[in-house]
Amino acid sequence: MKNGGMKKTASSSSPTNDSISRRALFKGATAGLLTGGLGGCSGKVSVSGILGEPSSGAKRGVRKGRINQSVVSWCFADHWSVHETCEQAVKLGCKSVELIATEHWPELKKHGLTCAIATLPVDGPPFIKGYNNPEYHDMLLEVTKKTIDDSADFGCPNVIAFTGYAEKFSPEEGAKNCVEGFKKVAGYAEKKGVTVCLEMLNTRDDSDPNKGHPGYQGDHIDYCMDILNAVGSPRVKLLFDVYHVQIMDGDVIRRIRQCGDMIGHVHTAGNPGRGELDDTQEINYPPIMEALLEIKYKGFVGQEFIPTRDPEQGLAEAVELCDV
Repeated sequence: MKNGGMKKTASSSSPTNDSISRRALFKGATAGLLTGGLGGCSGKVSVSGILGEPSSGAKRGVRKGRINQSVVSWCFADHWSVHETCEQAVKLGCKSVELIATEHWPELKKHGLTCAIATLPVDGPPFIKGYNNPEYHDMLLEVTKKTIDDSADFGCPNVIAFTGYAEKFSPEEGAKNCVEGFKKVAGYAEKKGVTVCLEMLNTRDDSDPNKGHPGYQGDHIDYCMDILNAVGSPRVKLLFDVYHVQIMDGDVIRRIRQCGDMIGHVHTAGNPGRGELDDTQEINYPPIMEALLEIKYKGFVGQEFIPTRDPEQGLAEAVELCDV
């Protein structure tokens, strides 16, 4: 069987084994209720608690470490300082805090962390003015090369990039302009050993500017991959944001396999809502992480969800879920 790779045998479905399994589950559930006590119970019993959620004293976070995990700084800025974000990352076994201004990189270094992908120091949201508009090329080349220099010195492997909003450009014109722009920076990125990662963003969710980007031109994986293939550089790759891909294209695992080594960075979030990676959303993250391992992806997975409850708990759950 594909789920877990276990083959079902005749004995596994026998009445005796079924009854033993039911007794074992009931025994575990009863023990959990007795241990937790009934006096403070609100009438709800957590299934995750019955089935083995870590106790309050257990160490949370990475155990297997086959996926390199990162904390996306902006998501937690309303809850933690940079120092506190670094502390949370270290506590959970993450190796990076990303999309954070270079002025904070010394704080990362103090905690033994890297920055998995660098943001661009531009005025306003960086995804609006992109390579699809030649008027922005000189500005983008200047700030991108500066960020590449900083990244090479610090050991940051990636710098983010965007198509920009469509404005007056047709999809064909926008793609052509993007190819021309990325070709101008590709050689410099190759020389410095830093990868420029083009992010695909969804245009469907108009509920919040942090959840969707109506008007963004690179809103489909195939469109972005066509641009990257035309550029043809090993240092210009795709930022595969699972949340955005799920909304616009779906078929996430097949697309991971198709993109293969053109994936330079990965982001997560729950859909709908860009919240936690819990059972209130539809994306099944463990098999997606397995697909990344299948294609021998060695980069980072950045946790980029917007907390709707205790951020420490939500981040710990996300990190553990992706630690396959």
